[in-house]
Amino acid sequence: MSGPLAGLRVVEMAGLGPCPLAGQLLADLGAQVTVIDRKVWKADPTDIHARNKRFIALNLKRVDAVDVALDLIRKADVLIEGYRPGVMEKVGLGPDKCLLANPGLIFGRMTGWGQDGPRAQTAGHDINYLAISGALHAIGRDREPPIPPLNLAADYGGGAMFLLLGVLAALFERSASGKGQIVDAAMVDGVPAMMGLIHTFLARGMWNGSRESNLIDGGAPFYRCYETSDGKYIAVGALEPQFFAELIVKAGLPESHETDRMDPRNWRDRREEYAALFRQKTRDEWAEIFRDSDACVAPVLDWSEIEHEPHNAARGIFRRCNGVLQAAPAPRFSRTPANMPSSAAQNSGFREILDGCGYSSSQIDELLSSGAILG
Repeated sequence: MSGPLAGLRVVEMAGLGPCPLAGQLLADLGAQVTVIDRKVWKADPTDIHARNKRFIALNLKRVDAVDVALDLIRKADVLIEGYRPGVMEKVGLGPDKCLLANPGLIFGRMTGWGQDGPRAQTAGHDINYLAISGALHAIGRDREPPIPPLNLAADYGGGAMFLLLGVLAALFERSASGKGQIVDAAMVDGVPAMMGLIHTFLARGMWNGSRESNLIDGGAPFYRCYETSDGKYIAVGALEPQFFAELIVKAGLPESHETDRMDPRNWRDRREEYAALFRQKTRDEWAEIFRDSDACVAPVLDWSEIEHEPHNAARGIFRRCNGVLQAAPAPRFSRTPANMPSSAAQNSGFREILDGCGYSSSQIDELLSSGAILG
């Protein structure tokens, strides 16, 4: 494995959502990520979160399987899990037990609601965590229901990214103290932490409670998407005065709009005016007009187009692994480049994993026959 995290040993408890993404990103950057699963899965190249990982399936209802898991954790730097509070404790792998076995362990816990609080034991999804943070209230069309922004904002932004931030911060602290600790990463904490700009706007009286009526929620006519003559869309983001001035020139809008562009009283009428203008040409015609300009206008591409967009192609942003389109590792490093995507072969390397923990071939066979390891 190559990358800036080469040599970092991570145990990931198999699950859904942001924890597998966090493990994938660590593996992309060179960490050795070993997933403890509860089932044997057929290798699936479409499971992008499994790339660059290795897997072992354990029946954690058995004491000897829990012992195997603890042996893996003893040799790890990091453990990440995304279960409801109490599940790891129930199977005998709670933080107290793991940190006793490995005092330097960083125990990363990923949940939606957090480890405590009235909602901690209830189910939830990205849309629910966004709902109580205030973020969902701000997303969508005026006088229509809020629109969930896929699962990017809470699951992956407030969840996986804050789990990674917490784990890497704890690793840095361990370099001084030599001690491990528990990282409680909750989406209901992470989403508000990303909303500093919005809270600044609110404190300054620059944000109102209506959707599609603010500077960056689609209210401003110079920061929204418009339909083109072919039924496709163009994204306009000309926020700064100099970029808006170029939009005026390239699109053929009235120069007078420069003087009062920030007056919300004009926005509704101008959205209609701009919409009529952008419906006069195809998306690609507009893209050509704005090519290499600073007007901050870009075509809205569908899934079939992103791989071949010239900038994406030049940077190699998307790669194919076994024919499956996926993003290349990010970010990029000058001396320690990350691994290119490689599909995982689920459970095929469990002997190598256990051999690395000091298990003999006969011990592995015994665990297999007992049902502790699922082969």
